[in-house]
Amino acid sequence: MRPLVPSPAQRGRVRVGGHGNRRVMARNPTLKLHARGMRTQPTDAERMLWRYLRHGQLGGWKFRRQHPLPPYILDFACLAVCIAVEVDGSQHADSAYDSTRDEHLRHHGWRILRFWNNDVLNNPEGVAATILAAIGGPKLPEEN
Repeated sequence: MRPLVPSPAQRGRVRVGGHGNRRVMARNPTLKLHARGMRTQPTDAERMLWRYLRHGQLGGWKFRRQHPLPPYILDFACLAVCIAVEVDGSQHADSAYDSTRDEHLRHHGWRILRFWNNDVLNNPEGVAATILAAIGGPKLPEEN
């Protein structure tokens, strides 16, 4: 059995993406700690949506919450299909920062789905259905 130690060329880097979209990005320990802290204090909308995304409940797809993807932290990420789900409050309306961030993520092969807090809180089932439709439906069972 091989140890789980990355090769010297990969130390300090992380592979992201799926389905041939894998890229290597630099790790950022500070960003990781910040993301971990954010997981302990989700917004009401993030907490609500996580109930639908956790444990593969949404079509069998695995999501991570507050996932660091340098230099950003994604609210939710499905690494297998490179989809980021962002839950935004009113501070994000017409945000140049979000536009720059989205362009960076798209450049690295990610699709970004944005939902307003109110949409998640008032219609979480509809938001979950929209996410599943964007992925392309339930995950197919893997062949043995």
